[in-house]
Amino acid sequence: MQNIAIQVQDDYVSDFMNYVNNHSDSIIIKKDTNLEYDPYFYERKKELHQIRDAVKSGKMEMLSEEQYEKEIEQFFSELEK
Repeated sequence: MQNIAIQVQDDYVSDFMNYVNNHSDSIIIKKDTNLEYDPYFYERKKELHQIRDAVKSGKMEMLSEEQYEKEIEQFFSELEK
């Protein structure tokens, strides 16, 4: 059995569900709990993996907590000017 994600146009959902019901011996519908909590789960996951890969390869710098605090303080002080 293979798992696939399907996006169905709103106006076609009832027709699609009729098709699934007519072929229920071959198709199982299961809700993805990741998407119930966060509709953009897989997009965010992909982006986080890209960020992690960029940090590991050296293309992106990861700041320490101290560096982050300094940069944020500097940013806000410049905003107040």
